[in-house]
Amino acid sequence: MEQSESDKRLNFLKSLTGKEMYGSPSPYMNWLKPVVISAEAGALKFSYVIRKEMTNPMGTLHGGVTAGLIDDIIGATVYSLGLADRFTTVNNVIDYFATAKEGDLIVAETSIVKRGKTVINLQCEVFLPAKGRLIAKGYSNMLNIG
Repeated sequence: MEQSESDKRLNFLKSLTGKEMYGSPSPYMNWLKPVVISAEAGALKFSYVIRKEMTNPMGTLHGGVTAGLIDDIIGATVYSLGLADRFTTVNNVIDYFATAKEGDLIVAETSIVKRGKTVINLQCEVFLPAKGRLIAKGYSNMLNIG
């Protein structure tokens, strides 16, 4: 029996549990080099090590990289649903609470807030586990573009 698109996508993500991401359709995700902690349809948890090229002049995680990371994992969360239609980001709202520095391990965790036919609203929390600290939280609306 052939796997559905949903199963194929989710199984791809699950096959990388405990491993660094490779082969993502997102070149940016491949650059971020997340390690998949867990993958369920509509809920992902990835870890990232902050590299020098991800930092700002103060040596902390660049806000733009944080925003990109949130946008990317939220996109991957929609991808995990295996929907036939394509979705694009309508907006990102991000609150920054704390910093992370080069060499730190951070964890991003997503969930669906509300899933409609046209728009899916998702959230992502980014943690610095070593300090038990929430460093950023983002919300995004993803629009069905067919």
